[in-house]
Amino acid sequence: MLIDGKKIAGYLLAILKKERNKIKKPIGLTVFLIGSSPEQLSFVKIKSNISKALKVNFKLIHLTKTPNFIDFANLLKKEVDDKNVTGIIIQQPLPAQLSTDSIYDYIPRTKEIEGHRKKSEFIFPLGLAVMTIIKYVYDGKKKNDSLFVDLKRDRLLFKKILKGKKIIVVGRGITGGRPIGKTLGDLNINYINTNSLTINPESYYNTADLIITAVGKKVLEPSMLKPGVVLINTGVRKENGKLKGDYEEKEIKDIASFYTPTPGGSGPIDVVYLYKNLIDAAKMQK
Repeated sequence: MLIDGKKIAGYLLAILKKERNKIKKPIGLTVFLIGSSPEQLSFVKIKSNISKALKVNFKLIHLTKTPNFIDFANLLKKEVDDKNVTGIIIQQPLPAQLSTDSIYDYIPRTKEIEGHRKKSEFIFPLGLAVMTIIKYVYDGKKKNDSLFVDLKRDRLLFKKILKGKKIIVVGRGITGGRPIGKTLGDLNINYINTNSLTINPESYYNTADLIITAVGKKVLEPSMLKPGVVLINTGVRKENGKLKGDYEEKEIKDIASFYTPTPGGSGPIDVVYLYKNLIDAAKMQK
């Protein structure tokens, strides 16, 4: 069965609008984008569209050429010092000379809403999006206010619904496998991580109950999967001008009990959680 991420995101967004309306002060989001990748521009556009629905002042700083580290840090500082900016995100992936975790140290914890900083105030939006899909699938496909994941409140629920499940996370990148794995780890949920260095990864896949992919290329073949597996994809690749995930949907749809499509799977939910973090940031800031 296809998991409609757009519908789930739409339901969560309706709840989030109510939260936004309780906050009377302006909320501002600054997005840094370096380069002109069509995929990245598409992701930024989605974020911009949601900002309108939530009455958030959206600012895109689009740098077509890569600045040096110091110049980029100074640009960050300028946005940090702006009292009208509630949250700041840096669109990944970054060019190699800027691709370091230390870049996030230039953003205060209350404004770094993606959860990259150590001891962050926020959970990775993608991690929460994946846990929301898991909750939806394994907890009766409920559509009420409790669908929003709260790691403290839902800890016992996740332990219950995932008990005995063999979980595989494919990939370990900064925007995919790493935040997903950290979220599972924070819940004390056991999982196996496979990546490009894993020998014979299909030996793990063919006994898995739940596979979460975060690679950006086709990694799953029908022969690798056991019937009834749940597939959640977060990776994105482009083939013949179309966005696809880490498996071909037409190949796995009769094998998987549930699967997310690409686009329209985890992505829209991820963006809603980004804005939930932004609204939570607004509540923290005076």
